[in-house]
Amino acid sequence: MSDLTADGEKSRQIKNALRTRLLTFRRSLPDSVTLAAATKIQDQTLALVRRTGARDIAAYVPIGSEPGGPDLPNRLAEALPPGGRLLLPILLPDNDLDWAVFTGTLVQASRGLLEPTGPRLGVTAIRTVDLLLVPALAVADDGTRMGRGGGSYDRALSRLPSPRPSAPSSPGPSAHSSPGPLTVALLHDGETLSSVPADPHDRAVQAVVTPTEGFSRRPV
Repeated sequence: MSDLTADGEKSRQIKNALRTRLLTFRRSLPDSVTLAAATKIQDQTLALVRRTGARDIAAYVPIGSEPGGPDLPNRLAEALPPGGRLLLPILLPDNDLDWAVFTGTLVQASRGLLEPTGPRLGVTAIRTVDLLLVPALAVADDGTRMGRGGGSYDRALSRLPSPRPSAPSSPGPSAHSSPGPLTVALLHDGETLSSVPADPHDRAVQAVVTPTEGFSRRPV
């Protein structure tokens, strides 16, 4: 076995161990804690929508103990200005993500997911939005995102323009000068880490929202 292969296997083992620990933590959260966290995350996210003036948003439908709560799409849709759109993902057979406008109806899909019923817009549709909310298990101080390992959101994020580095600042409209949408991961408290293991295909986010700390930027 080459050193390169050994290093890759070690990296996978480290990532899998951390992923297991993070998932175990989420599953251990009492329903009351998860519900309270979802309310705070929704309030913080809606405040971000108002401050940035986002008209078009891409988000996801949280399931189980995922941050944001299952009613996140409804609350986001209600916060949109006239003519605004909320795009939600549709999981494709190859684990890529298509997108459709949320019209108020979700249907049960594979893997326990809920998906929108609107016309499909294609995998590049998120390039047109102002704000992109993504799920994550953890985010490092440098913005490196750890997901569940399927690679769906890494592929989606890879289609966006490379953001220009920016210093932490208030999340007003002028604070986001990078091309493409502002990319934000929603997390529980305790899921922001000093570092997470990363591979070349892993993509970073520009900010996070947590129940206690609210919105905070990452130097991406």
